[in-house]
Amino acid sequence: MNISQAAKSSGLPAKTIRYYESLGLTRAAPRDGNGYRRYDQSHLGELRLLHRLREVGFSLEECRQVVALYRDQHRRSHEVRGLVLEKCEAMERRIGQLRSMQQVLQGLAQRCSGDEGPECAILDELERAD
Repeated sequence: MNISQAAKSSGLPAKTIRYYESLGLTRAAPRDGNGYRRYDQSHLGELRLLHRLREVGFSLEECRQVVALYRDQHRRSHEVRGLVLEKCEAMERRIGQLRSMQQVLQGLAQRCSGDEGPECAILDELERAD
């Protein structure tokens, strides 16, 4: 199949497929005599995997690690599980950071009168160094 068909089947834009190929995240598709890329089911598997990994928040480098395991027929499932659990822990830390940031912003908003006057408790607070 050509790149537009692979894009439709994988859910990734053709431009993204080319980008992932340029980064070595997916194997380069062989080219026909006319120079067009030809994708097979193994390419589609990698592309779908990458699409899903990115949807659930994996970075490109993390994707590289998972794809390497995907390609490794001698992999151990605990290695994949470990990467997923590491990602979960990182997300938990990030969620905690985001909650803290949200609390700060809510506190700032509560201190602001929000009227027509030029005084702004939010700007005053943010200007102060901790």
